[in-house]
Amino acid sequence: MKKNNIKATILALFMIALVGCSDDYFDVNTPANTATLEQLGMKDLMAPVIHSTMEGQRSAELAFGNYTQYFVIQGGGAAGQTSASGLWNQVYLYILPNIKVIKAKAIENRAPHIGAISDILIAINLGIATDTWDDIPYSDATEGPDNNFPTFDNQEEIYNRVFDLLDGAIAALSAPDNSGFNLGTSDLIYGGDSDKWLRAAYTIKARYQLHLVNKGVTTPNEVLTSIVNGFTSNEDNFEMSYSSQNINPWYSSQIVERRSGNPHNDIASQIVSSMNGDYYPFNSKYSDTIITNNVTPFDPMNNDSTFVFTIDPRLPLFADTDLDFENEIGGDEWKGFVSGKSNEAPDGSEANTFFVENGYYTSVESPLLLISYAEALFIRAEAAFLANGGTTTSVGSSATAYTAYLDGIQASMDMYGVDGSDYLEEASIDVGAGALMLHHIMKEKYIHNFLNPETFVDFRRYDFSDDVFTGLTIRAEEEGEDNDFFGQWFRRANYPSTELNRNEANVLANQETPVTPVWWDQ
Repeated sequence: MKKNNIKATILALFMIALVGCSDDYFDVNTPANTATLEQLGMKDLMAPVIHSTMEGQRSAELAFGNYTQYFVIQGGGAAGQTSASGLWNQVYLYILPNIKVIKAKAIENRAPHIGAISDILIAINLGIATDTWDDIPYSDATEGPDNNFPTFDNQEEIYNRVFDLLDGAIAALSAPDNSGFNLGTSDLIYGGDSDKWLRAAYTIKARYQLHLVNKGVTTPNEVLTSIVNGFTSNEDNFEMSYSSQNINPWYSSQIVERRSGNPHNDIASQIVSSMNGDYYPFNSKYSDTIITNNVTPFDPMNNDSTFVFTIDPRLPLFADTDLDFENEIGGDEWKGFVSGKSNEAPDGSEANTFFVENGYYTSVESPLLLISYAEALFIRAEAAFLANGGTTTSVGSSATAYTAYLDGIQASMDMYGVDGSDYLEEASIDVGAGALMLHHIMKEKYIHNFLNPETFVDFRRYDFSDDVFTGLTIRAEEEGEDNDFFGQWFRRANYPSTELNRNEANVLANQETPVTPVWWDQ
């Protein structure tokens, strides 16, 4: 795990941000001793932008992780409509205005690599914003008080802009930079390594190209052309770690809050049942009879442990069945919470899975992960599967697709620090190229991308199909709940009330119901 730890001082720099989305943003006085934009350098601004970018990803996951059934509201509650306002604030208050300044300074100082990194960050934030709300402000969204009523660009235009930004960044990073400027430690992702940013640009481009394959705008082969230049190992993972001075927000919201008796989330049955043998029964080489989810305790971080293989070795890094915070794997079975049921597991018994303390994403210093090498391999596997004529129900694919699928699993195991050798030999995993189906690839991507908002895109791309996401069922109806859209999958966020109040005409011109597909999903 890389330790690009956040410095506490970067938070103070957020006060310089300006935005043209709400009068409230301007109803503040400039604090004494605050640096002006002219006094701030590119390094000063880049760390807060990257921090906000990663926090924005988490804000999106808080909105959509319930929809993708990684977690439920405490006790099994299903989330209703969302405005994802935390993401909106990060993008329009903290990110886009500051990047505009960085880009201007990069041009002034003839620092093309820093300008390219800025463009990649803009593309990332535009991408997640448009995938969240569909049409969004961009063309005139950073004019501040000069334009308090920004118009909205449609999603097709935003995607074109995303690709333009990434292509421009790729060209700039592929050429030398003789400016002498380097971001160094203010680059919280790669420490100023331009080669890693170049591979990130290609990988992110492939992710967004994949979004448009079913729309017919891009082809699987175009995705493959991009991803071949992308990440080459887990050392390329786009992640930002925290520290004991600046603790991981998942640890704060799930572990600390649960310890103190405050509201929190619990682990949903969809992710647990995908990992405990329910949806994909194990045929362990150690025993022909062990195909249930009965658990034999073991240490997932000790590769020399002897255990009966009955669960995915990554599951104990996500969840725990122990309520006493004794760092034990409690209970005989892993039973996730059914979305929309009260404390109920799929078999009708009491659910028992909770965010694990000191898990991969739930320790004090855990990272926030935007995109990884393993995801890049699953992108390659899916694109190769589709390029080979694969569909949601077809069987068999090319050696390229199958190799990328297996390599993606291995990369995931390596990233999480567990031994995946036995898992990769399982009959339910090692199916062979001739038996490979799309659901095998997407199941592994779903597991690997735990707590990643990209999964909400995947669910929508395949219309929440249980052919692709084995066992997936829509949230249950709870008595007394707001069920205006019961029986329908949520497909977007509503625009935040702050933007509606400030920019009503433009918001209403673009607002759709939360179950209306976004452009690429139609």
